[in-house]
Amino acid sequence: MTLDPGPLYNAHMQRSGFVAIAGQPNVGKSTLLNGLLNKKLAIVSRKPETTRDNIRGILTQEDCQIVLTDTPGIHRVHNLLGKIMLTRAQSALLEADIILMVTEKRLALNTEDMNIISRFPEPGKNTATILIINKVDRIKQKGLLLPLIKKAEKIYPFDEIIPMSALNDGHIKKLLSIIKSYLPEKKFEYPIDQLTDKSDEFMISELIREKILERTHEEIPHSSAVIINEISENKKTGLLSIKAAVVVERTSQKAIIIGKNGTVIKTIGKMARSDIENTLSRKVQLELWVTVQEKWKKDPEAMREMGYTD
Repeated sequence: MTLDPGPLYNAHMQRSGFVAIAGQPNVGKSTLLNGLLNKKLAIVSRKPETTRDNIRGILTQEDCQIVLTDTPGIHRVHNLLGKIMLTRAQSALLEADIILMVTEKRLALNTEDMNIISRFPEPGKNTATILIINKVDRIKQKGLLLPLIKKAEKIYPFDEIIPMSALNDGHIKKLLSIIKSYLPEKKFEYPIDQLTDKSDEFMISELIREKILERTHEEIPHSSAVIINEISENKKTGLLSIKAAVVVERTSQKAIIIGKNGTVIKTIGKMARSDIENTLSRKVQLELWVTVQEKWKKDPEAMREMGYTD
């Protein structure tokens, strides 16, 4: 996916680097990525484990390029999908020039956070680490942050500790300035008009899955996946036709996603089509159906078909 390039870029004194956004599930990593890019790239949901793959967003401004990677939330794994998610997150940490460790007050520096911090490269390995205490807009007494900051300083030698809200434009601009100050001096990794390394097919499947997360509850969000079966273009009308399968693990889940008289799947399709059209800037015809594939999260072949492995 690409964007129109901005002003001419200075080929001299370029700064660029890989920035990994790490943290527990549901602490606001995807919201932070979208805020830094000033564009929706990663899907967002209040449900844990929304992000299943490293989502790489590329921000190019004048003489710097920031390659941001939104990683799956690091947590205890229970199946093959969980192992893949953990491996992807770990690889992003190891290749990063800067790590943004995202947490929030109710979870900050608990056992799960310490597990993530233990996976960081050793201090002094030319990787800058920034602790972000997110969602401070929900904290009524700001004085509660000071003991947390002091505790963080004792636990790990973070280069920066930043209380902020990923929904606050001023906070985002301040963080962006700090990130730029830690970028190494090196040439850009990507063309200046590229927004992500993910394909349109991947982005489409994610937008559909986001609507499933929004419209379903309990075990459905964790048990569902999306496979794009066909993308074709009508040369006369320019209409893009997309056919996709929603995969679940049980027949009972299929009935829930379809809904009475097909109402739920129709709503998911309508909402997803609107977002896909906005993302691709073109008219789309979206056809969805639901299929059952038991234990797909433990099946290597299913993982490949869904794009989670090569």
